[in-house]
Amino acid sequence: MQQKPYLNEAVHIISSGGWVMLPLFLLGLLAFYTAGRLWLYFFRGNFRKTSATQCEQWVKEPQKAEGQVGEIIRYSQDNVNSLGDIQSRFAEIRTAEVPRLSQNITFLTIMINAAPLLGLLGTVLGMLTTFYGISLGGSEKTTNIVASGIHEALITTQMGLCLAIPGYFVIYYIKQKVIDLESFLVRLESITLQEFRKRFA
Repeated sequence: MQQKPYLNEAVHIISSGGWVMLPLFLLGLLAFYTAGRLWLYFFRGNFRKTSATQCEQWVKEPQKAEGQVGEIIRYSQDNVNSLGDIQSRFAEIRTAEVPRLSQNITFLTIMINAAPLLGLLGTVLGMLTTFYGISLGGSEKTTNIVASGIHEALITTQMGLCLAIPGYFVIYYIKQKVIDLESFLVRLESITLQEFRKRFA
């Protein structure tokens, strides 16, 4: 069975960059996995798709509420006897969701920040190989060592930047989603309190 040329090329690139390419590759996989989990959380949620009018209807009739918003509405109304109970429920929801998302974002940020630093380490190691080749004097073997060192220095730098640059945009996007979620919870809590003030009056 013939291997795909893209796979062979990827293996060649990883192996030609020295041992630094392996942790960089693993770092990239872990970063994309973490970002993918966060993106799926917001993609599956129906926070932004739910309008204020729909929230008001679902608060009045929680059995009709759908998705994660429906789960929040039903939990916030289940066996509550006062407005304080509702506020406590929403505080629990924020405590359960927002810090967990923030921890994942912090972990993702650390990995993205580490990528160019690992690339810089590869650059330094590659330049050391280059200087070692230069110190041996002129020969075909020396030329190969110098070329290999320069290649290692450049490929690791490129890999680190290719991970970091899109990673920063992903982090910004996810942070905005967390802000949207917090705003939505505040709005939903306000709508729920207004509805229950009428019921308790």
